[in-house]
Amino acid sequence: MRTDIFARLDREPEPPKIEAPRMSRHRIALFGGTLAFYLAIVVAVLTSSWLVALDWKVMLFRPYQQWPQLHAFLDYYVVLGQRGPTAVMVASWLGWRSWRQHTLRPLLTLGASLLLLNLSVGAVKLGLGRLGPHYATQIGSAELFAGGDIFPSGHTANAVVTWGILAYLATTPRARRYLSAASAFVSLGVGLTTVYIGTHWLSDVLLGWAAGLLILLALPWFEPLITRTEVWILSVREQWRTRRRLRSPARPAPVTPEPVLLPLGGEATAQGAQEAAREVPQEAAQEATGSAGPAPGATGAGGHPGTAARARAHPAHPVRPERTPPAPAVSRRPPHADRTPRSSAGGGTRPVAGGPVAP
Repeated sequence: MRTDIFARLDREPEPPKIEAPRMSRHRIALFGGTLAFYLAIVVAVLTSSWLVALDWKVMLFRPYQQWPQLHAFLDYYVVLGQRGPTAVMVASWLGWRSWRQHTLRPLLTLGASLLLLNLSVGAVKLGLGRLGPHYATQIGSAELFAGGDIFPSGHTANAVVTWGILAYLATTPRARRYLSAASAFVSLGVGLTTVYIGTHWLSDVLLGWAAGLLILLALPWFEPLITRTEVWILSVREQWRTRRRLRSPARPAPVTPEPVLLPLGGEATAQGAQEAAREVPQEAAQEATGSAGPAPGATGAGGHPGTAARARAHPAHPVRPERTPPAPAVSRRPPHADRTPRSSAGGGTRPVAGGPVAP
């Protein structure tokens, strides 16, 4: 039995349509403010302003040396920002959501958000080429265009997008509020953990938060494309299934032999079934040879035709064979050669009553 998402779509009726978030004025205002914050951080790093000086102060403070007891726990906590493990966990949950809601939209939305994340964050990383704190060579420098790839923080942006997509796809306002708070807490902790370990500057984390939030706020603009992609995938799947049905030859239905019911009875029932079983090959041989007359043994016991046919038609109730007429009684004593018949005894004839007496 099929258990994939497409089988669920075929087997169950469609639920009420789930409305996708729209690009409202409030969302547009948040998108504009976040974009301005994003550009301000980039400009501050490019001009080596006070933000770069703050980066160096935090790095030289070395938080991992100030609180070493947190290092073991935060090494595992930062995994919540790695793209591979988090994508698998969230995709598993959204796959179950797709199965329950009879739609591919949750998985397609996750794929679209991760694609936008890789394109936007990856382009800025490679374009600015900033080195990380462990590879910095000049104190007070922004370390830009040096072949690095840590600005903005990929862990932070991935945590914002991956866990924030759960709040974006929530179906009730209450669930959306709770999931938004949880995703904000996780992404905030992941960003600060990278600063604690020393793999990112503080400005990297700030830009990572802004980059992930921009992707979540811009997702309603991509909802029509996600809908068209879902329709296209389902249409391609139907075409593929139609071609597979046309190519596969029709298989004949298997013929199941009818069982012979033998009721609990005496020897007569079993004997009738055995006689019917013996007569079936004889009739098959008769049909093969093309003979018109009844085959030997086609008559039942007693020489009556139709007895065997009735036994085959009703194997559970065999027909009792009719009795043959009794044969004439014959003496079993052997004839004697020296015995003469009574009519020839004494060589004369038997006297008749009332007649003359022989001399």
